[in-house]
This record gives sequence, C-alpha cells and structure tokens, in this order.
Amino acid sequence: MSVLLGVVGWLLAVAAGIPLAVFSMELLAGLAPARRAREGAAAQGQAAILIPAHDEAAGIAATLAALFEEGPTGTRVLVVADNCSDETARIARQAGAEVVERHDPQARGKGYALAFGRDHLARTGATPDVVLVLDADCRLLPGSVAALAKAAAHHGVPVQAINLIEADLGAPPMVQISSFAMLVKNLYRSRGMQRMGGAALLTGTGMAFPWKLFAGADLATGSIVEDLALGIAMTRAGHPPRLVGEAGVRSAPADMADALAQRTRWEHGFLQTLKGQALPVLLGALRSGSRAELLLGLHLAVPPLALLLILAAAALALQALLAALGGSVAALVVLGALTALALLLVVVAWLGGGRTFLSAAALLRAPLYVLWKLPLYAGFLRKPEARWTRTPRRPPQ
Repeated sequence: MSVLLGVVGWLLAVAAGIPLAVFSMELLAGLAPARRAREGAAAQGQAAILIPAHDEAAGIAATLAALFEEGPTGTRVLVVADNCSDETARIARQAGAEVVERHDPQARGKGYALAFGRDHLARTGATPDVVLVLDADCRLLPGSVAALAKAAAHHGVPVQAINLIEADLGAPPMVQISSFAMLVKNLYRSRGMQRMGGAALLTGTGMAFPWKLFAGADLATGSIVEDLALGIAMTRAGHPPRLVGEAGVRSAPADMADALAQRTRWEHGFLQTLKGQALPVLLGALRSGSRAELLLGLHLAVPPLALLLILAAAALALQALLAALGGSVAALVVLGALTALALLLVVVAWLGGGRTFLSAAALLRAPLYVLWKLPLYAGFLRKPEARWTRTPRRPPQ
C-alpha cells in the first residue's frame, strides 16, 4: 500500500511541479537587470500604425494627439472604426488620422478589425515596411515607435513593447494586484523566455510586424486572445517574437468590475489555449528541434498565477495527506520546495519593480485576490468565455 501511495505522490509532485518549475525558470531568467540591446545600424523603414477602435470616442483624440506628437514625421496612422455606435470615426478624422469604418455585427472581434485595416493598407498606396498595432485606449512611451519599427526591420520577426498598466497605488487592492500580475507576465516572464532562447509574448498592443509577415497572418478570427494565437502561429512558423526593452506601452487601469471581466476574457482564453495548444506545440517542438517552440509549449502549460497557486496549495494538501498515510515524504518536500521557490521569486519581483504597482498593504490582500478569482475559474468549468468584449477604461490623459 505504501508503495502505491508513494507512486501516486510522485505522480502528483511531477504534475504540479512542472508548471511551478517552468514559472520559476522564466521568472528567474527575467528578473536580472536588462542589458541595453544593440540593434545595429539598420534603418527602421516606412512604418504604418494600425489602431483598431470600437466605441472609443471618449479617448481616441487624446491617443492620436500623443501619437502624432511622438511618432516620426510621415508615419501613416490608420484607425479602423470597428462596429462603432458612437462618434469614434468622426473624432479620429478631426484629429488627423486616416479612418476606415467596418460594420459587420456578425464578425465581432479585434482580429477582424486588424484584417480589415491590413487589407486597406494593401489596397491603398505603397505598403509599409513595418506595421505597428496599438489599441485605441493605450499610449506609447517616447521613442517607442522608432524602437519598434527599427527592431522589426532589423530582426525580421514580430516585436513587442513592454505592455503594462499604469501604476496607481490609489486603486483598489485587487486592481493593484492584477496590475502587478501583468508586470510579472508581460515583462519578467516574457523577458525570461527570450533570454532562455524562446519567444517573447505578443500582448495585443504595442506590437510591430514586418509587412511580409503581417500580410500573410491569419488575422480574421473571433478569438478572444488573438494576440496569443498570433504569437503561437508566428513561433511555429519560425518567426519567434522578440521583446523590445526600449519600447513601452501603457493603459489606464479598469475599475474592479471591469478588471474582473477583462481577466475573465484573458484567462478563459489562455486556459482554452492551454487545453488545445500546449501539447501540439510541445510535440511540434520535439519534431522540429525548435527551442523557441519548446519553451512556448512549456509556457502554455503554466496556468495563470492565481490558479497556479490554488493548484499548488491543493496538491500540497493532498501530498501531505498521502505522506501521513505512508506515502513518500520526499515527494512532499520536492513539491513544497518548488512552491516556496515560486513564491520567493514573486516576492523578489515585487521588491525589484513591483512596488511601483502594488503597495505593501495591497500585497497582504493577495489571498483575497485568489478568492476574488475563484468565480472566474468556476465559470471556465461551467461555460468558458468565447465572445470578445471591450474593456472600459479611463480615457488616456
């Protein structure tokens, strides 16, 4: 009986330990200070900025004003007013942008808007060398347009700016913790994957693509995580995206209800991708020998941070019970050590850069954050989110 309990214990330790180990490796590799990249002397080429916008009348003028002030002279800015019921198109035209309108209520989602904008670029005038994608409620940090365009032209692969939520220590604790979780995923883990020889994550805004890749991309889908799907497709095709440390994109935080709705869309989409794509990507990596594809497959096997900790706690409790009944104590120790390492690295991330996004008082509410997200995961088991929805935010200032 003890042998059987020991085998079960080790199987549990392996199943729960692999995601913890992958998470820790990514975070450890990404926490080291950034070294300034040398991109060489490649010219950035002609760039176009594509902005999908759905009912963004409240903030599109501020976004465009900041973009025209920051972007290089002559950069083409195209706004796709997508299934809008407000004055987005009129305001964007008045602000100086080129605007096209798409009306197709049956085909809702950012991917359709991107495909519509791409097709318009291909039909009208000379095609750009590089296409930047920016959400209508985001702002690029100074120098980001040039840095992204140059990096995409130099490397010939998709590139991603560091995409974070604007720090707001006055926001509710749950919103602060969500912003910190985005820092961990979009900066530290993405940078860690790249440093280990893998692909960085595409995160939906602040992305840039060489035209030849963008022209052939499968964009016209209703995926609720179109950025993740696009990154997987590019990596599997041999074009792993890169993170550009000199470029940044910021968005205003949502309120608690809207933040939970946004996390529901993101995390349900990621979990559906985990279920359907992690194993095929890993098997593809074994066939091709691609390190980038292997690391991406391992990344896809790691659930979102709150769920990862919930599963680790449940596995530890079950492991302790098995050990008490005569199972392997060593398996319990190994799983406990991996869980402790993951938690330690999260604390290091908070000490390193996270205190700007998450106050110490809010950090102490982290267990409540996990409870706050339990309905999200229960909802995934009942009925996964499958419909794209716009997240309301404060307009850009």
